[in-house]
Amino acid sequence: MTSLLPTATTTEERDRDAQVAILPVGSFEQHGDHLPLSTDTIVATLIARQIAEAHPVLLLPPVTISCSHEHSAWPGTVSISARTLYAIVTDVYDSVTRSGPTALVIVNGHGGNYVLSNVVQEANAEGRRMALFPSREDWNEARAAAQLTSSTHEDMHAGELETSLLLHACPEVIRPGYRSADWIADDRRHLLTKGMQAYTDSGVIGRPSLATAEKGKALLDSLTNGFSEVFSLFGKS
Repeated sequence: MTSLLPTATTTEERDRDAQVAILPVGSFEQHGDHLPLSTDTIVATLIARQIAEAHPVLLLPPVTISCSHEHSAWPGTVSISARTLYAIVTDVYDSVTRSGPTALVIVNGHGGNYVLSNVVQEANAEGRRMALFPSREDWNEARAAAQLTSSTHEDMHAGELETSLLLHACPEVIRPGYRSADWIADDRRHLLTKGMQAYTDSGVIGRPSLATAEKGKALLDSLTNGFSEVFSLFGKS
């Protein structure tokens, strides 16, 4: 698997003169028996890296631990508080805008990072330039482009989408068993109170058996194309 860390030098970044910095935000949380704890970080970094190949942006290293409290019943899961994630993102914004870029785009790979929406809303209201990507609409368009079978609600965690992305980009990190790991739990109304353990024994909610590498590539390509609209808000060609 290609390194998840950027390898550009300061000279290369000076020559690039990027106006937009990209910050992948992942997590370190259970993803069933077949996907690694670092799945969300890998996903966010894959999206950010492909964006950086298409646009002149400053690609930052990922935030690898975030708000995974709903997964805390499983071994290996680690979380930070929402206030800590808020502070990390705002500190990164303040730092990168001192060194050249004028905007920060957060590429979020974990649905439980609800605080990131507040970070971005508050930042723009206060005159800072920040965006959150992918949006729900971006994900829906990517799912349609990749012809995913499961719905967004059904495919919550370690399912068709995430498994497809890793099958495409880094199949070596996937463990055996994903073809028989499907688990459906469409009524999750008390998720924030009870956590994931109330709805799944394995940690999976979705249908990873439907995943393919071809779907993963189509997902990434669609998201990269969708980023162009965000880049037009802040970037220069």
